[in-house]
Amino acid sequence: MSEEAEEEEIKGIVRVAGRDLKGERSIQAALSGLKGVGPSMSKAILTAAEIKGDRKVGSLSDEQVKGLEKILEDPADHGVPKWMLNRRKDYETGEDKHLIGGDIEMTEREDISREKDMRSRRGIRHQRGLPVRGQRTRSTGRKGMTVGVEREKLKEKSEEEEEE
Repeated sequence: MSEEAEEEEIKGIVRVAGRDLKGERSIQAALSGLKGVGPSMSKAILTAAEIKGDRKVGSLSDEQVKGLEKILEDPADHGVPKWMLNRRKDYETGEDKHLIGGDIEMTEREDISREKDMRSRRGIRHQRGLPVRGQRTRSTGRKGMTVGVEREKLKEKSEEEEEE
């Protein structure tokens, strides 16, 4: 009978930080499924919230979910070390932040467009579609149609048609 009572307490879906998490997953695995939260960050968040990582997401109370969301908004204020944050010394504010979900993509787009506007080396490489971080371009990283291979395929097709 205690197993039935436990199953009733577990919710199917729990909403954390704007994402639906499956209730049967462990909390640590489910948090690492959020964009911007990896396994070590999820462990640090759970340590700050004083929740065991092997518990199921559906077994969390509403207060614990709200506590997790508060910690996710600003982990540095709740005891997570600053070196674990993914946006340290923000360009505009100079603060240490931790971004999650769509905020990451939005700030990345803003950073790239700012570099393009400044006409920095990285911005120019972004504009031209070339590798930005020093990778080689002599043999790899080629984009677009490869002319030689296409011509050979066309030759083979035309030869086959002539033979028939």
